[in-house]
Amino acid sequence: MKGLPDASAAMDMAVLEAVKSDDRLNSYHISLYTALLYYSKGIRQLPFHASRRKLMGFSRIKSGATYHKCLRELVSYGYLDYHPSFHPQQGSRIVLTATTVSSDDDR
Repeated sequence: MKGLPDASAAMDMAVLEAVKSDDRLNSYHISLYTALLYYSKGIRQLPFHASRRKLMGFSRIKSGATYHKCLRELVSYGYLDYHPSFHPQQGSRIVLTATTVSSDDDR
């Protein structure tokens, strides 16, 4: 994420640390979340649009079922908000919401 301000890069690192320490997530979740960070350009709490094809390609997920399962779980764990788009040229609307590590009581 070249060219991002230090505060944004530090926030991305904090979120990645939270993702890393969450035992519910596997490598597919982490790869997909990293793709989401890339396509959001590090902007948190603002909606962005991304297509399934781009996210699957970046995260190296080959199966549509695995992609949708991981996306659904990231939504249910509170890492993002997802609003699908059925328009062929417009990607789905996504907002990254995770900013801190959730406690074990929240799980």
